[in-house]
Parts: sequence; C-alpha cells; structure tokens
Amino acid sequence: MLEIGTIVDGKYKILNKIGQGGMSTVYLAMNERANKQWAIKEVRKDGTKDYEFVKQGLVAETDILKRLNHPHLPSIIDVIDCDDTFLIVMDYIEGRTLDYWLKKEGAQPQERVVEWAKQICDVLGYLHSRKPPIIYRDLKPSNVMLKPDGQIMIIDFGTAREFKEYNVEDTRCLGTQGYAAPEQYGGHGQTDGRTDIYNLGATMYHLLTGQYPHKEYSIRRWNPTLSTGLEEIVLKCTKEDANERYQSCAELMYALEHYSELDAEYKKKQGRKWKTFVASCSLTVLSLAACVGFKFAENSATRNSYDGYIRAASTAAGQDERTEYLRDAVNLDPSEGEAWMDILDQFIYGEDSNGVKDNFTQEEDITIKEILGYKGSGNKSNEDYLEGNEEAYDEFAFQMGLAYFYYYNGDGNKQLSRTWFETAAESDTLDASKQKRAECFAKIAGYYSNLDSQDKAGDSEFSYKTYWEDLVELTDGDLTTVDNERTALVMYNELVYQVYTNTVKFQRDGVLESELQGQLDKVQERLNDGFFSDDVREDKEKLLSDIETAKRQIIAAYSGQITETGGEDNAGS
Repeated sequence: MLEIGTIVDGKYKILNKIGQGGMSTVYLAMNERANKQWAIKEVRKDGTKDYEFVKQGLVAETDILKRLNHPHLPSIIDVIDCDDTFLIVMDYIEGRTLDYWLKKEGAQPQERVVEWAKQICDVLGYLHSRKPPIIYRDLKPSNVMLKPDGQIMIIDFGTAREFKEYNVEDTRCLGTQGYAAPEQYGGHGQTDGRTDIYNLGATMYHLLTGQYPHKEYSIRRWNPTLSTGLEEIVLKCTKEDANERYQSCAELMYALEHYSELDAEYKKKQGRKWKTFVASCSLTVLSLAACVGFKFAENSATRNSYDGYIRAASTAAGQDERTEYLRDAVNLDPSEGEAWMDILDQFIYGEDSNGVKDNFTQEEDITIKEILGYKGSGNKSNEDYLEGNEEAYDEFAFQMGLAYFYYYNGDGNKQLSRTWFETAAESDTLDASKQKRAECFAKIAGYYSNLDSQDKAGDSEFSYKTYWEDLVELTDGDLTTVDNERTALVMYNELVYQVYTNTVKFQRDGVLESELQGQLDKVQERLNDGFFSDDVREDKEKLLSDIETAKRQIIAAYSGQITETGGEDNAGS
C-alpha cells in the first residue's frame, strides 16, 4: 500500500486513503505544482489473483476514458506502471455513491431517481454514440457517484467494452448479479447498448424500492404509491428479450421525461376526455363524413409517400407537427438525405414559440438521436440505412458537427461535435473545402478537452500557437461561398471570441500581435464587403463591435497592461 505523505512519480503527494475495493485501493493525492487534488487508484501486483487479466482490464479502462469527454465521466490524468503496483491518476470526485445513500436512507423519492436516471441515460447515450459504441455493462448504485451539487458521475470502467458488430457473443461474462442482463451470462448473444438499458432498469428498481432487483415483483409490489408509468418503464428496461426493451437511450430518455403520462390514471383521464369529445362531435362528423372522406383519401395518397411527407412538413402549422411529418419521411426511407437535412435545418433555424431560434436544444438532440436509433420492424437502425447512402451520411455528419459545435444549447458544445466531424473528415464524397474544414473542426473540438488543462497534471500538452493556426485556417477565405451566411457569422464570431478570451495565452505561445490584429482586419473587411443580407444585419453589427473590443484587448495584452490572470498589471505604478 502507498504510504501517507509519499510522493508518487515526483509530483503526486498521497494525502489519505479514501476507498477500498476487492482489487484496488483509492487515495486522495495532491499535485503540489498544479495545486490540484486527484484520486489515485492502486492495484498491487502481489495482492491480486490473475493480475495480468486485471491489468488488461485496467489498461482497457484507461484507454476508453482517455478518449471520452463528458461532464458525468471522470478524466484519466496519468497511468503509472511501477515494479510492484499499477497506478491510475484520475479526477477526484467529491461525493458518495448511490449505494451509500441506499444503505443510509433506503428507497429514494421517485422524482430524484428519475432525475438521476436521466443523467445516467445521457452518459450511456454518449457512450453508445461513439464509433465503435462503448458498452458499460456494470451499471449499479455503487458505480454511480452523487456529487454535492446533485449531479452524478459514472465511475469504474473495468468491465466496459467496445461493441464488435460481427461477434456472436462476449468472450467473458462480466457484470454484477442482479443487475446483469441475460446476455451477460453467455449463450444469449453479445452485449450491446440494450444491455446497459437493462442495467439501468435494475438500478432504478433498487433505488426506487430499496430492494435488490427481483424478477418476480414489480416496483409497486414494494411501494404501491409509486407511479404506474415508472413501473412500466422499469419493466420494459428489464425485459429478458433485448428486442422487447427500449432500443436506444434516446427512446428511454423520452419515456423518463414523460413517465407521468404513462400513469394508469392519466390514461383513464385522457380516455374520458376522448369519449366526451367523440360524443359531442359525432353528429358533426356524420354530417361531414362524405366530404372529409374524399379529402382524407386524397391526403393519404399524398402523404403516404416520402415526397408527400416532405410537402406536408413544409406547410405544417407548428414545429412539433413539422417534426412528426419529417420523422415519418425518415422512417419511410431512412437512406434518403432530404428529410434528415430538413430536420436539422428546423432544429437550428426554425422559429421557436417566441419567433426566435438559432440554437440546437437538448430536447431536439434527444429527438434526433431517437430518430437515428429507430429500428422499425428490422434489426437495422435508421442511421444504419443512412450510412448506406455515403454522400447523404457524410453531409449529415458535417452538418451535425456544426449543430453541436456552434448551436447546442445556444453556446455550442465542441466536445459533442468531434465524432461527427471525424466522420466527415474521412469522407470521399464531401467537397475538399468541407472535408478540410471538418478536419480543423475535429482538431479544435479536441483542443477544448485539453487546452489550458496543463496536461491536467501541471505540464502544458497543447500549444496555443497551433490552436491559433487552426482557427485561422478554419476561417480562411469567404465562408459565405462555402456555407450559409449564418454559419459564416458564427465561425467568425468564434475566432473573435477566442482572440478576446485568450489574447495573453496566444502571446505567451508566440503568436505575434500583428497576426491577431491582421486576422481581425480580414474578418472586418469580409463583414463590410456586402455579402451579408439584411436578415443578419443585427448580428453582423454586433460582431463588428466585438472586433473593436478584441482589438483593444490585444493592445492591452501586448503592452503589458493585462496579465495571464486577466487582471491589470500595476507593477511600478
């Protein structure tokens, strides 16, 4: 065991022991150079049976976590393979596991469990969207950490694996009895995303009832006041047959967000409303039956075709109705790209209830993931069919990357864009300019996970000089000829924002003042060249104002008036 006070690898000071498992010990450590705390997991070689197998699992765990970036997942900082021990340095997560709270408080309130489940569902959906998908396989209360702010973190990736499309079944049966799906025991096919959905259902069962998952009893056997809708969700998650479970995390997320609408009483109430409506309208319906019948036949003939759904969507009264028509079009022919692009266009630029848009909301993200994962009556998802149309899929991947990068929840989420841009960068069908820009976008998305992290251990891993060069390349030329003017504006805005935010860091890493000012001058010229329409005049004027602010920031930084901490340098005053 590591001794308290020991300095590991010349920089991590062991403060105390904070956890003990069957194969490992976890310590709290301080990197005194970076003045930051970390957790160090230690696995001793002389105290672990089948050490080589355990080490393979640890290496796999670190390899997976190093490639991931999600607010509910810990980051791996360092891996140290010593003579007698194997150490993993990772984020220190303050809080307690859900297992701890179960033991202390028993069954948890259903509203709280639903909120946790939605957060977990978001993490699992992220893992399943990797290429290849990552299957966690060991979700249970003891592997979910609850932080003081109410947010959760998924820990312990020792049993996670990448999904192999052509495997018949897993080579090893891993998981925890009671939470593990049937396919985790062998002989039932390999584990996939639906395995994690089973594990989540079993975890919800334990959290809602305080009892270990029990196949013979539903959750309301232990507490009749629990929602019947929630009972229905847990039962569906834990079906023996994976084909009878929710087929994607997006589908499960939608159910969790509307679980109260599944309640038996809700259904009865809606049924009574419907009967009243039918009774009051019956005479009217009869009198209009003839003309409506003819009109319905006409509409059915039109709408039950791909082009018909597209046309119906274009004249729909509201966003929800338009989305449903486009969803119908996709489900009818998921390999055709037009409906997919219309969905994205609506989610980014379509007007909301206030007549304003220009963002890609979390709810819309869930909807599009649900549409991508829909399988209909077959085994292939809509995304599988779309991938078969290489040209359409590559363009969709590029536009999805833009949606996440610039528009997600109004501010953009660079990390979520990375996978889509990597797909677009490998395209053989996109024009060269888009492919090149996809490569730049993917690199910049990667920087957002690492820049200013100082290698998360005190040593700088990335250069702001390289970051600047990629930003310049990304905004080079007249963007309005490559994309629409809105996208061009947000790309220019990103450059200006980064100049203003990171002026001192660009200076520190060797970017010249003339380079920063010169690039802002170029953007200013393009904005004033008249290529932008009146529709975006307000956004253009704001950006021109922001450029002037950024220019003043550059002058202040290079004259020494501000320091890297952002404050004024008053030395000598």
